[in-house]
Amino acid sequence: METLQVEQQIRSYLVENFLFGRSEALTETSTLLGGMIDSTGIVELVTFLQERFGITIEDDEVAAPANFDSFGHVVALVEEKLRGRA
Repeated sequence: METLQVEQQIRSYLVENFLFGRSEALTETSTLLGGMIDSTGIVELVTFLQERFGITIEDDEVAAPANFDSFGHVVALVEEKLRGRA
C-alpha cells in the first residue's frame, strides 16, 4: 500500500470521526492528543488502524505519546508497521 493511500484513509477516518467533516482542520502537524482526540478516541483510532491495515500496535507504542501526537506521526507508525510485515 502506498503512502498516499495510507495517509488518505487515516485522514478520512479522523475527519469523519473526530472533526465532524472539517478536513481543513487536519494538517500533517495537527496536534491530536488533548485537542482533537481524548483517551477513548485513541483506543478507537488504534482499533481502526489495526483492523484497516492488518497491523498490531503494541501497548508500549500506544503509551508513547510521540506515536499519536500528530497526524504525520500516526501515518509514520502505520507505514513502519506495514514495512515490517513485508
